[in-house]
Amino acid sequence: MDLIIKPTERCNFKCTFCSSTKIAEHKSDVLDHDYIYKFLKRFPETKTIIVNGGDPLMMEPNYYWKIIDHLEEHNYEATLSLTTNLWPFYKKPEKWKELFNHKRVGIATSFQYGGGRLKGDFSDFTEEDFWKCSNAMLEHCGYRPDFIAVIVPENQHTVIKTVELAKKMGVVAKVNYAMASGDQEKPFLKADIYKSYVEIYNAGLMEWEYNTKQMAVRLRREQTTCPLSRTCDSGIRAFNPGGDYYSCGAFGDDKDKPIDFDREMKGEFFTPLSSDMELSQMKQACLTCPMFQICNGCRKTIKDYKEHGLVEQHCKTMKTIAPEILKINGIDKEVTPYVDESIRVYND
Repeated sequence: MDLIIKPTERCNFKCTFCSSTKIAEHKSDVLDHDYIYKFLKRFPETKTIIVNGGDPLMMEPNYYWKIIDHLEEHNYEATLSLTTNLWPFYKKPEKWKELFNHKRVGIATSFQYGGGRLKGDFSDFTEEDFWKCSNAMLEHCGYRPDFIAVIVPENQHTVIKTVELAKKMGVVAKVNYAMASGDQEKPFLKADIYKSYVEIYNAGLMEWEYNTKQMAVRLRREQTTCPLSRTCDSGIRAFNPGGDYYSCGAFGDDKDKPIDFDREMKGEFFTPLSSDMELSQMKQACLTCPMFQICNGCRKTIKDYKEHGLVEQHCKTMKTIAPEILKINGIDKEVTPYVDESIRVYND
């Protein structure tokens, strides 16, 4: 089990694609430690506590030291993985470096080209700024962190450049497609991001891009993670700042499919995503398609595409690149023909 926590929705950045830029109703809310402690008592085998937001560095370091103290006091094995824009760390490394260097703490960050990643004054967070943060991590913590890049139509042309930057830094980029949350009203087409993953693979850059590596093994049924894992209900739980409780952080952003925390802490176990048949696959034809595990790997994507009418556009586009993805996976199967299920034919 992994736990995703949002200690706060507050952020020092104003990114246009981020759920926290718009959706937070009460940005003063803070996740109470008691929720985390009760969860760990119920699921002591928890491996990783993934911290995002908002930005985790909007909290004081003591917030995380309390979690670490609790983990060590109860001999839990869980580690903390913080994803932060690192700007506060770059400004005041002395405030954070002891925490960042703790054996239970790992740091990841985020960057992409284009105008969507904005600092608090609405100026662009540039590649130069990103290097400053990465260099500060190297100086004070001895390594450069891996980073997430969020792709929208306006910056898709920069994907190869992004992975080349990761290679230059000696880190791994995780090139994600934007989902429909917050200011990002329409999701990015998944088939288009897979065109980019194929380009990354063909350019010999797969070693430096996380999702391309997942694409290359997923159809062989090898274990993968978000956004290609359909096991969120059994392997993930997520807290919002007010204590709302979900089996997926993205559904938490939407305030959709909450889990009754008190009942689960008393021994019940809920699977709200896999129990919803509308989230099982994009269309009926998916059930016989060899690309099923890739197209239907993320239930939030299934929800987004059905709500925004993108299912057929995704499917039609994915059929054009599916043969190459099957080949990359070492799968000798034919792609099933495209069928437009938005058209219904009725016989008298």
